[in-house]
Amino acid sequence: MPKFTKAETELRTDLDRWFYLLKNMNRMEKIPLYFDKRVFQKVFQIAEVSNLTKEERMLYERSLKEKWDYENVLAYAVNEAGEKKYAEGIEKGIEKGIHEEKLVTARKLKAKGYSAEEISEITELPTSEIERLKL
Repeated sequence: MPKFTKAETELRTDLDRWFYLLKNMNRMEKIPLYFDKRVFQKVFQIAEVSNLTKEERMLYERSLKEKWDYENVLAYAVNEAGEKKYAEGIEKGIEKGIHEEKLVTARKLKAKGYSAEEISEITELPTSEIERLKL
């Protein structure tokens, strides 16, 4: 890296930025504006973690673990809620389908002249609902 002598203002390409970063990172206090790409920000983040003391690193890792645990608990809860809603939707759909089939049967029976009470007994539908059926 001794042959790389460009100044901050001369950096034009990402390769120039990488060389400058590698040569001068130990002197940088914060991320300069010309390193605004995500990959460079990740490099600075890694460098910050590597400069932590043993105690600071343990605290950092513990906080990361707590964050990941929290995110996993939330993801699990969302997944479980979605599965429960899906199962409820299937159940409601089946119930609706059964009810529709009973209505079809009730219409056929009504067309054949059965009384509302007889149809109610056969289909287990309330007589009030059977009386409202149109042929």
